[in-house]
Amino acid sequence: MSPLTKFILTLSLAAGTTITITSNHWITAWTGLEINTLAIIPLIAKSHHPRAIEAATKYFLVQATASTLMLFSSMTNAWSSGQWDITQLNNPPSCLLLTTAIAIKLGLTPFHFWFPEVLQGSSLTTALLLSTAMKLPPTVILLLTSHSLNPTLLTTMAIMSTALGGWMGLNQTQTRKILAFSSISHLGWMVAIILYNPKLTLLTFYLYTLMTTSIFLSMNSTNTLNLSTLMTSWTKTPMLNTTLMLTLLSLAGLPPLTGFLPKWLIIQELTKQEMTMTATTISLLSLLGLFFYLRLTYCSTITLPPNPPNKMKQWSTKKPINLLIPTLTLLSLLLLPLSPMILTTT
Repeated sequence: MSPLTKFILTLSLAAGTTITITSNHWITAWTGLEINTLAIIPLIAKSHHPRAIEAATKYFLVQATASTLMLFSSMTNAWSSGQWDITQLNNPPSCLLLTTAIAIKLGLTPFHFWFPEVLQGSSLTTALLLSTAMKLPPTVILLLTSHSLNPTLLTTMAIMSTALGGWMGLNQTQTRKILAFSSISHLGWMVAIILYNPKLTLLTFYLYTLMTTSIFLSMNSTNTLNLSTLMTSWTKTPMLNTTLMLTLLSLAGLPPLTGFLPKWLIIQELTKQEMTMTATTISLLSLLGLFFYLRLTYCSTITLPPNPPNKMKQWSTKKPINLLIPTLTLLSLLLLPLSPMILTTT
């Protein structure tokens, strides 16, 4: 893919995201989402591998279905109320259709089926975009309409996403699939708190994006696609693998790392809203995710494979490491002391 093509696609992604998150009209929000979809599909299929073509086809069909549902929801609401404003969603069938459409776009359970498969068929860089940047516009639409949506339905989807994200990640050996189920689990935490503190949902999304970007860039530097490669990559970049281990523990939500901050604040806010049972449930279900995070950290630095793989170990090279990685890693580990300031603003 030529640099000019990459530049145009990147510019289209930025333009589509900007149009969606700044719009008040349903049609312009839908247009921004469509621009995003059309821009990311060539990036998914750029390797021309059959698995990449399959992933691009699945992504197009799923996103087209979700966009159709969202457009139908907005038209139904405009027909009944005469309003095209995003925040004026008053028709109950429209609310249900919109919840379904956003759940499909984000990959929330039970509409999660496409997300791990698409990530597995994409490159690590494209998988990073699908896990972070492509989730921002639907999240903003969910924030703007959350006051009109069904709280019981959102809470149920949040608990199901946290449970499935932890449970399905246990038996995976491909790092992209593990991070896909990690994304589904974190989306459950975001949706659980969206009705009570939207700012906290955005904070959780930003910190998740920060930690996930650091992990994807680190794995991209060592070309780590599965656990067997992760087990031997310490011989190539021992310091990078050590920081990767700490970032994975931060993504798991262990104190005193940055990842503990959003989970701490979400549990505190849910308890204030007398949602103690929901807070307890998602906290216990997150232990499932903790298991595969610990397995990744164990494979990355603490152990060698019990049976050496058939391929040779990756010995140290002089390949330079992206300077963005240490910056993001430091932020992914050391932001917990900011919690008093965040508590005063939220």
